[in-house]
Amino acid sequence: MTTEPPIIEFRNVTRSFGSQMILRNVSFKLERGQTVAVIGESGCGKSVTLKLMIGLIAPNSGDVLLDGRSHASRSERELTKERLRFGYVFQGAALFDSLTVGENIAFPLRQNTQMTDQQIHNEMQERLRDVGLPPLVAHKRPAELSGGMKKRVGLARALALQPEIMLYDEPTTGLDPIMTDVINTLIAQTREKRPMTSVVVTHEMSTVGRTADRVLMLYPLPRLEATDGQVVFDGSPAEAFSTENRRVYQFVHGMAGERLEELAVK
Repeated sequence: MTTEPPIIEFRNVTRSFGSQMILRNVSFKLERGQTVAVIGESGCGKSVTLKLMIGLIAPNSGDVLLDGRSHASRSERELTKERLRFGYVFQGAALFDSLTVGENIAFPLRQNTQMTDQQIHNEMQERLRDVGLPPLVAHKRPAELSGGMKKRVGLARALALQPEIMLYDEPTTGLDPIMTDVINTLIAQTREKRPMTSVVVTHEMSTVGRTADRVLMLYPLPRLEATDGQVVFDGSPAEAFSTENRRVYQFVHGMAGERLEELAVK
């Protein structure tokens, strides 16, 4: 009986930018169909982790594997093809200001498929429905949209190619509590409608509770000893909220006491 490899695996991944090390010997596996929340303080490497997963950047050492095969073993052409399996929801939506909403959603379809204009239009409208936006929004420019609408258009565009893996980079940053709940609901509904693996980078514990079945917590390297592992938690959301691990408990419950003491010393 053959065992299917994890869809994504990090093996002792280290990544630096100049003299600043962001990730150090990070290892974990993501199984197919999981929704994993990656949490941790600013600067601990969460967004860098997403970029490594999709192959936008490469590790300085260690391996990132997709379906058991290292990104490093693929040609740039192969890697570009593999990226089409991913949907990526950027932190600031990253919409093209010069294009309408409809053109933004249609963009990946025009670039990567042989669909007719009518087929692309139909798919674009379907994706708008997926994220709860009316058809008339297709004619608007990003500058005419609220922050929450931009996030939803970004999600619609990421879904255009019906990806196998969805990456969300701080999908609710800057939104009010109601719109945060809307986005959380859409993430959960997306997983229910389509078989996919999802990775959600977030600071929002409401997002963790609503969307994830597994939580990974990274810790900033400057606050770790040289022998400490950077993944300080790997478990369910319920376990994250009830853990006795001091670092994790303080983060998920928003307790700043020790951090304020550290800052006062500095």
